[in-house]
Amino acid sequence: MNKRHYLTLAAATLAVSLWLGVAAAQQAAPAPAATETKVVEVANATDAAKPAAAASTGNKLADAIAKAPRGTEPGMIDETKPTGFLGIPGAPNVSIILAFAWAVWVGWIFSTVGAFGGVMAGVGHMSVFGFGSYAGGLKKTAPELGKIVTDSIKASNQFLVGTSAAISSFNYLKMKRLVLPLAISLGLGSLLGAYGAAALSAGKLDFKSYQGYFGLFVLFLGCWLFYQTTPGAKSKQKTAKEAAKAFEDAVKKQKCGEKVEECNLGLKIQRFTMATCEFTFYGVPFHFNPLVPFLGGIVISAVAAFLGVGGGFLLVPFLTSVTQLPMYLAAGTSALAVLVSMITSIITLISKGTPIEWHLVGIELVGITLGSIVGPMTSKYLSDALMKRIFIVLSLYIGLGYTLAGFVGFKIPGV
Repeated sequence: MNKRHYLTLAAATLAVSLWLGVAAAQQAAPAPAATETKVVEVANATDAAKPAAAASTGNKLADAIAKAPRGTEPGMIDETKPTGFLGIPGAPNVSIILAFAWAVWVGWIFSTVGAFGGVMAGVGHMSVFGFGSYAGGLKKTAPELGKIVTDSIKASNQFLVGTSAAISSFNYLKMKRLVLPLAISLGLGSLLGAYGAAALSAGKLDFKSYQGYFGLFVLFLGCWLFYQTTPGAKSKQKTAKEAAKAFEDAVKKQKCGEKVEECNLGLKIQRFTMATCEFTFYGVPFHFNPLVPFLGGIVISAVAAFLGVGGGFLLVPFLTSVTQLPMYLAAGTSALAVLVSMITSIITLISKGTPIEWHLVGIELVGITLGSIVGPMTSKYLSDALMKRIFIVLSLYIGLGYTLAGFVGFKIPGV
């Protein structure tokens, strides 16, 4: 087994260990989650017994199910149907094949572009799997249950992105396409921002509001990225463009068997202090003040934790615009910062009583691991411009769709 295999195995082990560790912590909490059978039993209690039954469980999910109205109308607990998401009777059930396939896609796009994995995970959980429509239907009839389902969607998104970020970080570090000092500065800021946002927003947001804000930020991102493709913005990105061209030229030469000067290959850190960091990428020099990414990490991770996504969709534009990194470096560098933010946010949400659908998350982790391993291997065959165009199209369409659905109630196809 070569070094690459060891790194991949270590990344996968880290991701699975995190998943199992958090699961064990949740099960060992003073108020353990009720099993699916107990949840149904509470849900079937008579109206007179519901308050006492809910109080006796000490579990947010079971209490919310007990308080929700029964019936076959939208927004009610339909006890005639089998249990679905989070063990709720009548909630959506997801095909194992669909969950796995979508997770592969999420892992691939995150590890290739360095962002958008959380957005795609959110699209899967909200639209493809139907959890969003279900949570939105509870707004008037069972608002407490709707907020719990919304928080669970956020945490599920973050499990996927965190796993992909762990694997991608190892792969990009090995390929010398991760600026470690920059990632550390971002990560320290992300730690503070993610904890604060997750702690303050847990249990406070109904799904429609969450969907609207989710779409608004993604729409803003698409508009910003579109601006970055204009001549005026491009004139300010000479360093990133030069580095991207140097990398692409080196890859072409190696594929054709041409000799490339070893001294200019890869990433080389020249200097790192509290006030400055200098490095070269394929001979192109870069420099930045570590305080700037630290402050950026606080703001970006706070927004990401609030939305239940990784933050790569904001970190990548930040890195390509403020620090002038090419996409080839931004992808790996943002991944490590996202990993720190995801671990912090997941643990914070679970400590606030957010339930997790562990069977679904387990299936998705397998798929996202596969996609995350393949992503870095294929990204070098896609041009910097092509990756940005893909990013822009997805951002504009998804952002517009969720903004309209959340704030206006108008839905567009596929969102």
